[in-house]
Amino acid sequence: MNEGFKKTLCRALEAEDIEERETLQSLWSGYGKIARYAVSGADVESVVVKLVRIPSEVDHPRGWHSNFSQERKIRSYEVEAAWYRGLASKCDTHCRIPACFATAAEGSEVMIALEDLDASGFTGRKDRASVQEMKQCLAWLASFHARHMGQTAGGLWPKGTYWHLDTRPDELEALSDLPLKRAAKEIDRILDGCQFKTLLHGDAKLANFCFDEARQGVAAVDFQYVGGGCGMKDVAYFVGSCLSDTECERFESELLDAYFGFLVEALERYGSKVSGERIESEWRPLYPVAWTDFHRFLKGWSPGHWKVHSYSERLSREVLSNLPR
Repeated sequence: MNEGFKKTLCRALEAEDIEERETLQSLWSGYGKIARYAVSGADVESVVVKLVRIPSEVDHPRGWHSNFSQERKIRSYEVEAAWYRGLASKCDTHCRIPACFATAAEGSEVMIALEDLDASGFTGRKDRASVQEMKQCLAWLASFHARHMGQTAGGLWPKGTYWHLDTRPDELEALSDLPLKRAAKEIDRILDGCQFKTLLHGDAKLANFCFDEARQGVAAVDFQYVGGGCGMKDVAYFVGSCLSDTECERFESELLDAYFGFLVEALERYGSKVSGERIESEWRPLYPVAWTDFHRFLKGWSPGHWKVHSYSERLSREVLSNLPR
């Protein structure tokens, strides 16, 4: 951490000093790291800091190199900082996120200093989740969507998620599934045309949820692709991050029922003027459309990926067969 960032963070925490203790992970394509820092002389004993350094040469693990993709990545960190400075304050215990202590930018570097969720009890990280654990995450998503229903995405991505068509022309060009390629714009139009829009987490995979085993709750991290859209994009992407093709077939209805039940409760909790039943009547049929939208990206980006499976192919065929001729 450079001295400017260190001074900014010490002032924000009213701390005497901070010292790096461990690197938690490297950021995608060599863009920096996330590290835990010990704090001296303040109310908190540790913080987690995302330190972004824009590299002069990008080493993408799957070989996708372009100015367009680099600009998207740089913008994602600007969006995340803007999110924590602004709308993140609307989140509550039902859609728990880490508190943000400070953000700063200096040249090609960005700092985002966050609450250490491990120290707050959210120590659980999952590679695999039970259906009950998935429902905890779906409850978080439902509360997040309800809390931000109708929210404009000023300063964030106009469209949430990292795979939507506007930001992935290279992957579309590489897509060899020609029926899916021809349908991509129509699928995007259908999702964009939904009446009920909210803010999307944008990267709601299992790895971005932290579990509090004692309270059976979760917190979410990584808001680089937060922005507007249909909540089914988050839900389809999350379910796909957890389950195999046969498990998707088996648990689809149960998980969607759970999500919409949580959504109804959350909308009532937040005093929404729109009923959950009306939103469900529009969103539930868009679940396979949202799934197919991600499938389109994935088949262009990494056609051998484990998520390109029979369930995804079946949904894609059904969606394409129902599109206007």
